[in-house]
Amino acid sequence: MPSPPPLLRLRLRLRLRLRLHSPRPLAMIHSSTSHLPHHLPQNQTENITQAITYHDRTKHSLTSGYARGPGRLDWANQPNPFLRFTPSPSLPLLHPTTPLSPHYPTIFDSFPSSPLPLSLSSVSSLLYYSLSLSAWKTTGFSTWSLRVNPSSGNLHPTECHVVSPPLPNSPYNSSPFVSHYSPKDHSLEIRAVGHQNLKLPIISDSLIVVFSSIFWREAWKYGERALRYCNHDVGHAIAAVAISAAALGWDARLLDSLSHSELEALIGVSKTYPPLPEPLPTKPMRGNLSWVESQHPDCALVLFPANTNFTINYPALREFVNEFSVSEWAGKPNSLSKDHVCWDVIYHTAGAIKKPADDNCFSVNPFHKSGLISENLYKDFTVYEVVRKRRSAVDMDQVHIMEKETFYQILLHCLPSGEVGPGEKQGRNFTVPFRVLDWDAEVHLALFVHRVRGLEKGLYFLVRNEEHFDSLKEAMRSQFEWTQPDNCPETLPLYRLAKGDCQDLAKQVSCIQDIASDGCFSLGMVARFDPVLREKGAWMYPRLFWETGVIGQVLYLEAHAVGISATGIGCYFDDSVHEMLGLEGKKFQSLYHFTVGGPVLDKRIMSLPAYPGPGIDA
Repeated sequence: MPSPPPLLRLRLRLRLRLRLHSPRPLAMIHSSTSHLPHHLPQNQTENITQAITYHDRTKHSLTSGYARGPGRLDWANQPNPFLRFTPSPSLPLLHPTTPLSPHYPTIFDSFPSSPLPLSLSSVSSLLYYSLSLSAWKTTGFSTWSLRVNPSSGNLHPTECHVVSPPLPNSPYNSSPFVSHYSPKDHSLEIRAVGHQNLKLPIISDSLIVVFSSIFWREAWKYGERALRYCNHDVGHAIAAVAISAAALGWDARLLDSLSHSELEALIGVSKTYPPLPEPLPTKPMRGNLSWVESQHPDCALVLFPANTNFTINYPALREFVNEFSVSEWAGKPNSLSKDHVCWDVIYHTAGAIKKPADDNCFSVNPFHKSGLISENLYKDFTVYEVVRKRRSAVDMDQVHIMEKETFYQILLHCLPSGEVGPGEKQGRNFTVPFRVLDWDAEVHLALFVHRVRGLEKGLYFLVRNEEHFDSLKEAMRSQFEWTQPDNCPETLPLYRLAKGDCQDLAKQVSCIQDIASDGCFSLGMVARFDPVLREKGAWMYPRLFWETGVIGQVLYLEAHAVGISATGIGCYFDDSVHEMLGLEGKKFQSLYHFTVGGPVLDKRIMSLPAYPGPGIDA
C-alpha cells in the first residue's frame, strides 16, 4: 500500500496528538512553568538567553498546555483603553470631511508628486487615517470603540507621541513641542514645550512620532504572552502611520539609533511614572501596582517629504532629547485599573530587549514599486476609505472563493523589494510600508490555501528574502516539492510545498480555531530567529514581531480593498507549526498567524460614527 501524502500524514499525527494531549484550559496552568532568575541580564549573551527563554516559556503547546494567563477575565479591572494626561493643554485636531486621497493600489506605485506641507491640518490627517477611532459599536448594554490601527483583543496597548517643530497655524508656531495623541477626541495633549531657540534637528516639513506600549492592557487578558501581542500591535501602528504618511506625500523611517533610555527621556517617562521596583518581582503578584501602567518606549519614526535624501545628525538629536529631559512636563496620567497583576517575566524580558544607542548612519532606501497585476482586482476605494473602514473579521463564511490573480496580487504587496531588476532578489525593504524598517526582511509566509479558484489546495511558502531560500529549504521537510504554481508572476517567490486539503491542519495548529480553516487562505509568519538575535542582539526580538505586524497590516488593508476581510491570530501551537514544516531548533520560529476570507457579519451589532458632528464617518 502506498504511503499517505505528506499533508495527510501531518493531519493524522496532529489529530492523534490532540487526542492524547488535549491542551489544558488556561485556569489550570498557573504554576506550570518555573520562574526566571530575578536579576536583570548584565551582557548581551544573557539578554539573548532571556529573550529566547521568554519566547519558549510563552509558547502554546499541544503537549504542555497554553502559556500562563489569568484563566478568567477580571472585568472589574479591565484597563481603560484611553490614556489621558491632566491637566495639560489640549490642541484639537480637525475631522476631515472629504476623503481626498489616492486610489488605494496607487499608494504602492509612487508617492504623490507634491507632499503636503507640515501644518495642523496635515498632522490631523496623518493621525485621523492611522490611529484614530474608526467607529463605535453597540449591542444590548455594551458599547465599545474601534480604531483605524488593529490590536490584539481590541485592547490597544500602543500609545503615540508626536514630537513636532513649530507647527504653522497652531498656538505652538514658534517652539518645538512633545505631545500625546488622544484618539478618543482626536486631539494632542501638549506635554512639554521647548524654548524658541531650540531646533528639532531634522529637515523642514518633518516631524517625529514615538510609539510606546502599556503592557498591562494586553496582560490583563493574555498574561505572559502579552509581550508578543504588544509588539504585533507596534508593527500594526508603524505600518498604519507609514501608509497614512504616504498618502500625504511623506516617507517614513525608523530612527533606530536612538536608545531605549533616550526614547524614555523624549516622551517624559521618568517625569510621569514611578520607577519600576528594584529588584523586580520574581513571580506573578496582584495588587494596586501603579508602576504596571507605565509606558515602555518602543521606537521613533521620522516622517519627511518623500523623495528627499538627507541624514540625521544624531549628536544634535541627542542634545535636543537632553533639553526636553529637563523640561517641565504637563499632566498626570489617569489610572487605568484599580488593581493589577504583574506578570514578572514580561518586565524581566522587557529589560533585556532594550535597544542600546549606536552610531549607525541614517539612510533612506530607494523606492521600489510593488508588483501590480491589475488595478481592476481592487474595489474603487481610496486609501483613506480602506484604512478607516477596515475591520477585523470574527468568523469566516466557508463560502467565498478568491480568484487566483487576487491571491497573487495580495502576496505581491507583501513583498519587501517589489519590482526587482534582472539578477536582483527579494529581501531589501524598498516598498511601502516595509521601507520604514531599517533591516532586511526576516519574515516569510507559510500559507494554507483553502479556497482559491485555479490554485490547488495545499501548503505553500512565500520567501520574502531570497537570501534565505537555501537555508529554509535545508531546514524544512525533504519531501516538500518547492515548485512554483502555474501562471505565478515571475517576481513572486511563491512555492508549493505539498498538495492536499489542509483545512483541518490549519485549524489544529491555530489553537483549533475554525477561523483558520474557513477563509480563502490562512498563514503562519516564520521568522529567521536565533541567528538574527546572535548577529544583532536581543533588541531584535521585538523587531521581528514588528515586521510581522507590518505584514499583518498590509493583509488587513488588501483584504478590505478587494471586498473581503482578514484578522490576526495570536493563538497557535508554536512547535506544532514547526513540526508541520520540519523545522527543528531555533533557527526559524513562527511568530504570528493570519487568515483572509469572506467575513460573517453579526447583524445584532450596530455601528455608530467615530466622532460627533461633521466628518466622513458621520
